[in-house]
Amino acid sequence: MKHTDIVDILNQPEEYLGKTAVVCGWVRTSRDSSAVAFLELSDGTCFRRLQAVIDKQAIAVDPECTKNGASVRVEGQIVKAFKGDGVEINAASVSLLGKCPPEYPIQKKRTTLEFLRSIPHLRLRTNTFNAVFRVRSVAAQAIHRYFHDNHYVYVNTPIITASDCEGAGEMFRVTTQGYDAKYASEEEYYKNDFFGQKAGLSVSGQLEGEVAAMAFSKIYTFGPSFRAENSNTTRHLAEFWHIEPEVAFAELPDIMEIAEDMIKYVIRAVLEECPDEMTFFDSFMEKGLKDKLWHVVNSKFGVVDYTDAIEILKKADVKFQYPVDWGCDIQTEHERYLTEVVFRKPVFVINYPKAIKSFYMKQNADGKTVAATDLLVPGIGEIIGCSEREADLDKLLQAMQDRKMDISSYRQYLDLRTFGSVPHSGFGLGFERFVMYVTGMENIRDVTLFPRSVGNIM
Repeated sequence: MKHTDIVDILNQPEEYLGKTAVVCGWVRTSRDSSAVAFLELSDGTCFRRLQAVIDKQAIAVDPECTKNGASVRVEGQIVKAFKGDGVEINAASVSLLGKCPPEYPIQKKRTTLEFLRSIPHLRLRTNTFNAVFRVRSVAAQAIHRYFHDNHYVYVNTPIITASDCEGAGEMFRVTTQGYDAKYASEEEYYKNDFFGQKAGLSVSGQLEGEVAAMAFSKIYTFGPSFRAENSNTTRHLAEFWHIEPEVAFAELPDIMEIAEDMIKYVIRAVLEECPDEMTFFDSFMEKGLKDKLWHVVNSKFGVVDYTDAIEILKKADVKFQYPVDWGCDIQTEHERYLTEVVFRKPVFVINYPKAIKSFYMKQNADGKTVAATDLLVPGIGEIIGCSEREADLDKLLQAMQDRKMDISSYRQYLDLRTFGSVPHSGFGLGFERFVMYVTGMENIRDVTLFPRSVGNIM
């Protein structure tokens, strides 16, 4: 169906003024009288809408065309808007493409985000979710652009794996067979499964990413990860998108610099390429959001040693729900205190106790900590987990043995420490958490198309 995208008309009005155009879209709102009808049309190509003005004395219009949610084709002349500086279309004909019944759940009255989560197949038609996913798209493109411009190779790591990257056992099992009592042991059961051994959905592409980094120096992955973590919170999903660069010849300070540079680059891209959407979020989701983000872009991120952070928290005049002591995992309430009260900007917490971090992280000379960092941001907490990887084979093996891991499942990974090992580092950025941060959305289920979480697979 030949037509013009609404975004082209609104962005280049001088090209269309006085000319006849055909547009297609959905009726977002309408006003109707005996003589004139006004339709606010959206075709999804931009956040803004194009108003169609219908002279009911001049043309006959099916009343279904004025119903909220209906899809229509409008042909007419592009003219200056009666109000404001924009343009509108004076309709010469209006055709109904798809009618929408009165029970359409998205009406003019404001609906709650909780209600909209129950209709994920329709919620994209609201201003809020239209803006969220437009920002998400721009942010994804900016991430690819950042890495491409800085000579990274984009690799696609396996979704099905036999090894648990985090060593925490929070993997979804992949199988083609159901329970059968005929198997005498777990080993026998998996031997008869599709892969001939136990398999699961990947929690991270890091281990395979390190393989690629040993050939290309700088690589990144951008794809889904799956974690069977029973965390029914506003920050956790069972399926989420993950950006994971791996960089050879990079120590912890190097990868922290890369993470900060990338975050600033993508935030700037969103602010510059999504002005209408960001104004909407600033007005309706988080007052001062744009100023906050520009402050991030123009500030040097803070850095604090884990040990110092614990002392800051212990001295805080705040009653935390979770007690603070050296060796504890920093909780969300602690992260928010550090970022929102102490530093008032993103901050890297570095040198965590090795007992609470993953097996692959480089052990520091003190024997107690690892060269790891989390990037914490105001309002969200952790969005990046980052570390220098352990390049010493003996130390890596010892860390795995201490955790009673199955060494045989990691032979390829261990080979990297045998054949030309180098210092290397990487990080993982949870994409949904990043989108939450730049949009001001408070629930991670509101920044992914069809959220997968505990008890929910709509």
